[in-house]
Amino acid sequence: MDSIRVVGGNPISGEVTVHGAKNAVLKHMVAMLLAPGRYRLDNVPGILDVDIMGEVLEHIGAACTRNGSVITVDVPDKLNPEAPLDLVRRMRASILVLGALLARGGAARVAQPGGDDFGSRPIGMHIQGLEQMGAEFELRHGVLNATAPNGLTGTEIFLEFPSVGATENLLLAAVLAKGSTVIGNAAREPELADLANLLNAMGADVRGAGTSTIEVYGVPELHPADHTVVADRLVAGTYALAAAATGGTLQVNGCDPDFLRMELRKMEAAGCTVVRGADTFTVSGPERPNAQDIATLPYPGFHTDMHPQMVAFLAKATGTSLVTENVYAARFRYIGELNRMGADVHADGQHVVIRGVDNLSGCEVDGCDIRAAAALTIAGLSADGETIIRDAEHIDRGYDGFVEVLASLGADIDR
Repeated sequence: MDSIRVVGGNPISGEVTVHGAKNAVLKHMVAMLLAPGRYRLDNVPGILDVDIMGEVLEHIGAACTRNGSVITVDVPDKLNPEAPLDLVRRMRASILVLGALLARGGAARVAQPGGDDFGSRPIGMHIQGLEQMGAEFELRHGVLNATAPNGLTGTEIFLEFPSVGATENLLLAAVLAKGSTVIGNAAREPELADLANLLNAMGADVRGAGTSTIEVYGVPELHPADHTVVADRLVAGTYALAAAATGGTLQVNGCDPDFLRMELRKMEAAGCTVVRGADTFTVSGPERPNAQDIATLPYPGFHTDMHPQMVAFLAKATGTSLVTENVYAARFRYIGELNRMGADVHADGQHVVIRGVDNLSGCEVDGCDIRAAAALTIAGLSADGETIIRDAEHIDRGYDGFVEVLASLGADIDR
């Protein structure tokens, strides 16, 4: 197991350009299964999840080639409509091949998804929506066997919760379905709008992506397209909070600040100075943050994947903060590790109570998932002494060159 070593005390300052979004590129790769031919994706991060999705596509029959931040994917005329357990259990996003394979060939066999352990994250909405479009499902030995005997037909689907994954799966299925599909209470995330941009470049007719109602008019066929992946707002927010926690000033380039509208507002309320540009923003951290109350919600609310990093920032705030987790029920494994560093953080149901302390002290902690490892690194950057974050390979699933970037911004950090 790899570890990250951090010695606190140095402000994180300078400029950083954000790479493409993990939560966009994985969906783009799945979308390529909808039509044979050659695709090119630019601004692709060098992260583990992209490699895993490449393995999923190759098992299905595509050929993936990486050259730096560019991926080329060749999709054949005939696919193997199966995503096996050993790949799917490593990454939840693999479930999205359901919609694409059903749309392309009328059949799919997909193992139940895995990924980070954040408690129950059911795929019922995915299945119910696809059933409304004509799909049939049978679960045998942990594998979903899906068929569309008469093809997929557009319909009106209203989601009980604006699930990103369900919206994406239905969108991928709808672009080749007969007739029109309306997805109500749809997710509004920028990464989903970016997926719609790629699909439209492929010849789809998707309208309203980025709003709560998406209309899809099915087309008989699609064609390959090239695309540049939208910036990763979670990476941008993580580096911004690292600067804020250490009293530094950081200019983040390549990311629309509107993608982090709620996160930046909460940072301002905590005492940060934020200057916004068209595709850039600058954050300057306070001497000590003010306590804040935050609730995680679907976009444009505060992102659940920024929750642990924000708690690490608020650990040294004046007063008591409250973070309410409304998206993932079991996202609290980082709390015990943060408390080992001297924080005063406690979970109460879905709430996290953070009583600010004067100082954190470095020690050995466990980076138990992507964002936990990022949060503990932020805590280590603002702590006294040396922090060792074990299981650092989790960070590779979401951040390209994480240690190298922070080192370039003044951190005393190595792997």
